[in-house]
Amino acid sequence: TREVQLDEKWSFVYKKEAHCEQDEKTYGDNWDHTALDAENRLLLSIVPGKRTREQCQKVVDEVKKRTDGRTDILITSDEHAPYETAIEQAYAVETQQPDGSTQKVMPKDLCYATVCKTRKGGRVVDIVKTLVFGTLSILLMFLFRSTVSNTINTSFVERHNGTDRNQNARKTRKTLRFSKDWVMHNAVTYFVAYSYNFCWPVRTLRIKNETGGWKKRTPAMAAGLSGHIWSTHEWISY
Repeated sequence: TREVQLDEKWSFVYKKEAHCEQDEKTYGDNWDHTALDAENRLLLSIVPGKRTREQCQKVVDEVKKRTDGRTDILITSDEHAPYETAIEQAYAVETQQPDGSTQKVMPKDLCYATVCKTRKGGRVVDIVKTLVFGTLSILLMFLFRSTVSNTINTSFVERHNGTDRNQNARKTRKTLRFSKDWVMHNAVTYFVAYSYNFCWPVRTLRIKNETGGWKKRTPAMAAGLSGHIWSTHEWISY
C-alpha cells in the first residue's frame, strides 16, 4: 500500500439523530470511517460509530498497523479536522533538540493532503487542495509513482462508498430497510465491507489474459493477497 484515502460515510440506526433523546446512545447517526488503498481498491480499515475524533484515531491507527508502520505513504482525505490530529498522533516521533528538550516531529517521507469541495445547487463549483504534512517535492514523487492518481483526490474512497451502499441495503439512501439495532448494523458493516476485498471483482481492476480475454480481479488479488475470487462460503469458513 502506497496511497491511502480516508472518508466518512453516513447512515443511521432506528431513527435519525435529530429525533433521538439524549440517553439514546445506540440510535441515530452511525458513520463508517473508511480507509482505502487507492491503487488496489483494497479496504484497509472500517470503523463504524459516531463521528468523533476517537473514531478517526482508530482508523488511522489501523492503517499504520496494517501497513507495518511504514511512512512512505500518501494519505488524502476531505477537510474533516480530526484526521490531521490523528495522523500526527499516530506517526509523529520524539526527537532530541539541541537544548536537550524533546519535540514530536512528523516523518519527512509521509505526505498528508486534503480536498475541500464547495457545492452549490448540488454541484461542485470549487475544489481546494491543501498539503498538510510533507513537502511538495515528495508529494509530486508520490503522484508520479501512482498508477491511478495524477493529483490530490479522494475519488476512489468516494466510489467505494457507492459500492458499499449498493451491497448493503441498510445504507441505501431513503430506504425502509435501515437498521433497527446498533450491534447488528455494525456487524453487517464489517461483513459486507471486508468480504468485498476477497469476493467482489472490481471492473476497473480486470487485466488481459494470455488469450486476449479479460481476467476479473478482486482487490485482494490486485494487492497480491489472493490468487482467485473467493466465494462467500469460502470467505466465511476461512
